[in-house]
Amino acid sequence: MDKKLYKYIEIANLKEMLNKTEKEYANNIAYKIKKEKGKYQEITHEEVRKMVKALGTSLIDMGLKNKRIALIGENRYEWEIAYLSIVCGTGIIVPLDKALPENEIKKLIERSKVEAIIYSKKYEETLKNIKKEGIGNLKYLISMDAKANKEDVYSLNKLIEKGEKLIKAGNREFIDSKIDNEETSIMLFTSGTTSESKIVALSHKNICSNLMDIASILDIDSKDIFLSFLPTHHVFECTVGFLFALYKGAQTVFCDGVRHIIENMKEYKVSVMASVPAIYERTLKTIRKELQKENKMQEILEKEELYKYKTMEEKKKIFSEIHNRLGGNIKLLISGAASLNPEVEEKYRNLGINLVQGYGLTETSPVIAIGNKKYSKIGSVGKTVPSVEAKIVNCDEYGMGELVVKGPNIMKGYFENKEETEKVLKDGWFYTGDLAKIDDEGYIFICGRKKSVIVLKNGKNIFPEEMENLVNTIDGVEESFIFGKPISKDENDIKVFAKIVYNEQAIQEIYNTSDEEEIHKIMSKRIKEINQEMPKYKSIKGIILTQEPLIKTTTNKIKRQGNLDKILKEGITL
Repeated sequence: MDKKLYKYIEIANLKEMLNKTEKEYANNIAYKIKKEKGKYQEITHEEVRKMVKALGTSLIDMGLKNKRIALIGENRYEWEIAYLSIVCGTGIIVPLDKALPENEIKKLIERSKVEAIIYSKKYEETLKNIKKEGIGNLKYLISMDAKANKEDVYSLNKLIEKGEKLIKAGNREFIDSKIDNEETSIMLFTSGTTSESKIVALSHKNICSNLMDIASILDIDSKDIFLSFLPTHHVFECTVGFLFALYKGAQTVFCDGVRHIIENMKEYKVSVMASVPAIYERTLKTIRKELQKENKMQEILEKEELYKYKTMEEKKKIFSEIHNRLGGNIKLLISGAASLNPEVEEKYRNLGINLVQGYGLTETSPVIAIGNKKYSKIGSVGKTVPSVEAKIVNCDEYGMGELVVKGPNIMKGYFENKEETEKVLKDGWFYTGDLAKIDDEGYIFICGRKKSVIVLKNGKNIFPEEMENLVNTIDGVEESFIFGKPISKDENDIKVFAKIVYNEQAIQEIYNTSDEEEIHKIMSKRIKEINQEMPKYKSIKGIILTQEPLIKTTTNKIKRQGNLDKILKEGITL
């Protein structure tokens, strides 16, 4: 991006971030937590920082200085306090995916060599078994939910109380500890099977350079309210949601679940959310459904066309009814972690809702590029953030090639994996594995993952994500998976197929049928209509219909190999 647009506080590490912002935001609400209907607990930024210091002091007192500590649980303020108390002076944080089964948790604890784990009660039995079996170096179990210490399990709350007493008695070991900004402080597992997942090693410098970059181009301040929905262990939510909200002195509220997103937006008057395309698509469908029931859809569509060239602020007033359905306070919605359908992005912006795309990877802390109030182009992930350079290598005749980036946010490497590190880090540049184009104004357009591209016999490339966006616009379709499969003895003679997940209730309402054969005919007809809009080589030759969701990561990315393996295993004839 050309230049920084907003003032921000210079920080070299996360400890400095907490210390430098403590006085400025001391009395601001950092967390608002629902206890029961209509009753909330509020925690100030000053209280957050006190808890971090106390817990960090206790962890060092337990002998965990410079040790690896894992963290697993749902999105909650205790998770965030624990993260900061580890990374700001105790040791190395290893966040684990809360959706992992017991056998994978076991393997990751062994691989990461953690000596302690902080967790929510759901995982207690699993972790007790792992500790009992003597897996890895695990010595300490710390529960976010235990009200008191018990046999083999420490209470997080009691450790905070103990830390407060230690500090009062003069213990300043955590408070005075020095941070090495360049050293590995965060170990993140990439998505994939346990054996294949790599461990990304990030430093304070990586994360803080990204926080400053985001702050310099996004119009976010201490009055904003962030809705935390995506799993906090994922670097997208961790940096852009959790850490950024604390850095800006903003408030964080926690979502009650995917079905409650709109309700929570209204309830808390949310102004900022970072989420995935599926959530924005779902939200838009819900609002449109409400408008159709109220016979208001046609009026809204006419207004969209009439006022589409108005400013975002003007459109916000024109479509105030839509904004009020989302709480009336939306300032910025950020979409990341997967490809956003340009039509969905345009719909939001036509309604005066500032939905922008961001792009990044775990290895880049994560933000490489993002749209904002000044720089935005439909279909683009925006321009690079100020500290990041980007270029395209191995371009084809259309200017498309692999996107490579350079900047202070780039990981140190894959932990204990020199071979994989050397594949992606070359002469200071990180090879993203994504195919992209950069236009004359510097806007980046992601075409798809290199390894996901379907290469046809004639050499043409097909990007599944692009075609899935088209299929997903069919009424009644929840999601889709585009894949290539040979249809003759010639393994190179690949044709394109689609697995379509449909919503039975929506199909009944829209097409007035629940007959599977009839649904197949309807979907085949709609696919033929899509085929007519595309070059012939992209034509979808057959479909699989199901109501079973696709295999995805916890941030809603389609696991392509996993879904393809499932199709081949089921042996469905196409």
